Amino acid sequence: MSESNQNSLFSKVINWAAIAFLVYLVLVAVGTVSGGFKLASGGSAGAKEIFEFATNPFVALLLGALATALVQSSSTVTSVIVGLVAGGLPISIAIPMVMGANIGTTITNTLVSIGHIRSKEEFRRAFAASTVHDFFNLLAVTIFLPLEIMFGVLQKLAESLSHLFVGDADLSLKSYNFIKPLVKPAVGLVKDAVSFLDGKAVGVAMVVVGIALILFAVTTLGKLLKKALVGKAKDLLHSAIGRGPVAGITSGAAVTIMVQSSSTTTSLMIPLAGSGVFNTRQIYPFTLGANIGTTITALLAATSISGPAAEVALTIALVHVMFNVFAVALIYGIPTLRELPLIMAEKLAKIGANNKPAALGYVLGSFFVVPGIIMMAVR
Repeated sequence: MSESNQNSLFSKVINWAAIAFLVYLVLVAVGTVSGGFKLASGGSAGAKEIFEFATNPFVALLLGALATALVQSSSTVTSVIVGLVAGGLPISIAIPMVMGANIGTTITNTLVSIGHIRSKEEFRRAFAASTVHDFFNLLAVTIFLPLEIMFGVLQKLAESLSHLFVGDADLSLKSYNFIKPLVKPAVGLVKDAVSFLDGKAVGVAMVVVGIALILFAVTTLGKLLKKALVGKAKDLLHSAIGRGPVAGITSGAAVTIMVQSSSTTTSLMIPLAGSGVFNTRQIYPFTLGANIGTTITALLAATSISGPAAEVALTIALVHVMFNVFAVALIYGIPTLRELPLIMAEKLAKIGANNKPAALGYVLGSFFVVPGIIMMAVR
């Protein structure tokens, strides 16, 4: 084996070792957030008091959207939400927050489309391809949030499934849970590191450290996975174009799981749309697949939770999965609903191409200004 091949192999081994470590770090971080939240809130009753301002589902939705827009990672926000739910955050608040994360994550590919702003036609195509994601997720929330508030369909289904996996004595996976002994020592190290603080401040510090670790781990993990897999992801993306919506959705989900980032999946598409290689209708299914694929991170995060909180942590992760799967099945499955995001995206892109400040205003207003003002007003 030549020296260059040896170096390449060594580099790949190091890269995959780092990926494995970062997956472990995500698990540790979620466990740290959960443990810290329990200490800071004094249990479920305290958690409800801390999140009293978000007891309105609409405000919780905006909180999830704003948090995701700020960190530009729905994976980070949903992982934090899993940890908070395990620490006592009520499911009724967490579900709208997860739905909000779906809205907030669409900002990344919209920002990528701004890179085409110098060319009117390129920008129109790129902006339409990016905002179809926005309008689909807004439509999904418009349909499913009221249904969830009235009937709790997603919560009930998710609770039934999570109970099947971790709640029943005969079918329990707790005895096979090897994650807890792996994660517990590292969570203990974080707790010991902040133990110089007093009382509930230890819990607050653990939450802050846990969130910082999640943000670092998910962001770095995405970069390393891009380095390892983005070539294969691009090949998969190109090979599935034109093979129909099912192939598009499946490939979008697969690419997102590979690179652990829906933002990466959708951002890969925008330059293709801007250059005119593919149109918004062709790229649309990949966007929906990205929504499904990104739910894997919350499921991974839920595996780090054990004990009485394991079931509720898995419940919110499954809500995230079902919300995205059901939204794709319903909206894309009904022709009239399927066309709405496309029509709205094309109209907004036409306005944005003719009035570029309006396009920038849409991005800033929709993801930051309006949610921030509403939340401040409600509080």
